[in-house]
Amino acid sequence: MKMRVIVAMLLALMVSGTARADDPPVVLAADAADRDAIRATIAAAKTEGMLSYWDAVIAPETNDELVPLFLKAYGLPASFAVKHTLSPTLGVVTRVEQEVGSGNVTIDLASLASAPWVSGLVKAGHILKYDSREARHYDKAYAAGLGQKSYFTPNGAYMFVPAWNPDTLDFKGKSWKDVLNAVPSGRISINDSPNSATGLLSYMGIRQIMDLDYFRALAKMKPQFIVRSEQTAERLVNGQDLMAWGGSPGRILQYNERGANLKFMLPEEGILLLGNATFILAKAPHPNAAKLWMDFQLSEQGQTILSKREALVSSRTGFTSPLPEYAPAIDKLKLIPMDWSKIGADDIKKGKAEWQSIFTP
Repeated sequence: MKMRVIVAMLLALMVSGTARADDPPVVLAADAADRDAIRATIAAAKTEGMLSYWDAVIAPETNDELVPLFLKAYGLPASFAVKHTLSPTLGVVTRVEQEVGSGNVTIDLASLASAPWVSGLVKAGHILKYDSREARHYDKAYAAGLGQKSYFTPNGAYMFVPAWNPDTLDFKGKSWKDVLNAVPSGRISINDSPNSATGLLSYMGIRQIMDLDYFRALAKMKPQFIVRSEQTAERLVNGQDLMAWGGSPGRILQYNERGANLKFMLPEEGILLLGNATFILAKAPHPNAAKLWMDFQLSEQGQTILSKREALVSSRTGFTSPLPEYAPAIDKLKLIPMDWSKIGADDIKKGKAEWQSIFTP
């Protein structure tokens, strides 16, 4: 009798893990032991019928490419809605804080490059604990402080680096120092750090390798303060600025695809990589859909699109960048070490005050 029971249980397990003709691609590709759990999440997501996510990087055109592939991967109907909102980093911060503060959460998932702030959400219990099926490919990202296993993982990482338009400026620099006095006063832009969370974190990181005298010299060039990376690139294209101290390779890629000829450099002293931390809110109204969307972004297919479209640097182990000139492999970059787990609110406040004392005394 016991043997019959054991055999019946084994047969049930074999049947449950068996691929079916109606299984979507993700289920077919999964290990047999995982298939039932994925099917259950998909079924629950279909019942939810939609998801809403906010992001500080992903452009509408990138979302338009991601969505149909996402629906196909999980066998979701065409009626399934993916509501995407692109917002400045501080806009995402403000909206999330408003929602978790009021308890009226409408956002399922969000991504932004502020690991210290996201870590605060984890401590406050506002982020859903979820072990993504793709997490095993991101151990290096967790070790580097770009994510926290079970809570948030970077769907990519980006940087702010010197950029220019060779049609208006002949620049051959290789160092952060080469930017100084490379253009006339007032013809360079920098990140408006007091109003840009990522701009401030980038400043704090580069301060690890460049002293205050460097930034004082930069301030004497009377830079224009810019919040959005799209505007930074646009000003190079239309000639308002001759150089950007903190250009985004992703936005440069997108403008160049539309006919521009912008260039950027990776300074020999190193660059600061900002992980676009992706997380699910604890009170997400569509948590199962959010889990699938997170898994898809972190999958090789999702990473390929994000790297190709946004020049995001993937921290997925073994990933080959489809656009190495804009989004090099992470192990090809000289990185400024930054332990984000040790950066708190007081450190950020101090960094902001220092920036203001130099650029807006």
